[in-house]
Amino acid sequence: MTIEAPPNSVPPRSAGLHRRRGAAAAAGSPFARLAAQPVFMCGFRPFFLATAVYGALLVLVWLVFLGTGGALPAVAGGALVWHAHELMFGFGLAALAGFVLTAVPEFTATPPFGRGVALLCVLLWGAARLAFWLSPLAGGVAGPVLAALFDTGFALVLLGLVAPRLWRDPERRQLGFLWGLAAMAAMVAGFHFDVVRGIYPMRWLLAAVGVMMTLIVVAMSRISMRIVNDALDVERARRAAGSGGRDADEDLPAYRARPPRRNLAIFAIALYTVAEFALPHSAIAGWVALAAAAAVLNLLNDWHVGRALLTRWAFMLYAVYWLLALGYGLIGLARLGLPIAASAGLHLLTVGSMGLSVFAVLCIAGRTHAGYPLDLRPWVGVAGTLIGGAALLRAAAGFPGMPAPALQLASGFAWVLAYGLAAFRLGVLFIRVRVDGGEGCEEMRAPPPAAHAPASGPLPPG
Repeated sequence: MTIEAPPNSVPPRSAGLHRRRGAAAAAGSPFARLAAQPVFMCGFRPFFLATAVYGALLVLVWLVFLGTGGALPAVAGGALVWHAHELMFGFGLAALAGFVLTAVPEFTATPPFGRGVALLCVLLWGAARLAFWLSPLAGGVAGPVLAALFDTGFALVLLGLVAPRLWRDPERRQLGFLWGLAAMAAMVAGFHFDVVRGIYPMRWLLAAVGVMMTLIVVAMSRISMRIVNDALDVERARRAAGSGGRDADEDLPAYRARPPRRNLAIFAIALYTVAEFALPHSAIAGWVALAAAAAVLNLLNDWHVGRALLTRWAFMLYAVYWLLALGYGLIGLARLGLPIAASAGLHLLTVGSMGLSVFAVLCIAGRTHAGYPLDLRPWVGVAGTLIGGAALLRAAAGFPGMPAPALQLASGFAWVLAYGLAAFRLGVLFIRVRVDGGEGCEEMRAPPPAAHAPASGPLPPG
């Protein structure tokens, strides 16, 4: 573990560059001055900040509505549609945008997107949120049409930015992101098409959950390769220290996210999504949901690497897949007639799998690309546990005989506390100039040898 520079200290190179950019921006347009702020240094910064803050505020507003009956925007479809729309296309798409705007240049060995792109994208995302919230005030179809233009426009702009890089990559190994983003843009467009026509649009939001689950599998396979193998390296070092260096890695082969299992899981999830869209609430969709659960459980066989799996980050990603499998399992049982609400499984997917995977990405990719090492402080474990607990509590509300209102409120409070912690602990890093000498989106730079400290030393600030 390396010691970070104090929060208020900036290495000379980074500080000088920031001063030069600030001086240039001061003489430019208001847009240029805003884009020069550290928060727009890289695409993940404004979007990960928006994800954490909006994730907490969105559910807090929902809790006030559930607890007091307070007013919500009277969007087409009612309060439940507003809640699901903002969870998927507000919170979910913000997290997805931050991830792909940073990861796609890295995956394709292309230049990072500029500050102007980050600023324009987050302004468009914010305008889409505002247009949807205020759409009832315009009357007639004017409000829904404006909301459709901004919401769909944001999804299409995001797709247009990354599609050429993904397609032109010689090896085309990351096309899963391209198809996933295209499908998500189609879900947004389909939702608003139904709204403008006066049709209840929930089917598109449920389909968007399936698209998000496939994107989670694609993204987690990339992140897990590093996280699990890092945990295995630590375990090998521990064994070597205890055995004098003999046979330290005899039973610890490198972890591989194998494409056949991953592709089978993606196919099964996509097949269920299509089945539920075409034949909602049918037994056929139920059987396919159980097949999706089995495919995800099969995918977990790649993860069984022994003690290394129990480390913080590896176990957090492992739990994402368990929540994914359990979610589809409960949906399948509900569709086949068991006395369980399908919403129990649905919330294991959204609150659980999506909520925990987004939190993990904020903590892992957000910190390392902001110039900081992974955070080992207790709050990370507390927040991750709260998200997992929120998913289980909300799922329990779908079982017969359970106090559903109380469980829903407890689940929401756990979520708000978890993402409130994320906004407080991570948000300050996303608006701060890098302290490791980095100047863009690259991962944390290793400090000079003199700056290293023992692994058991105090945790660095930030």
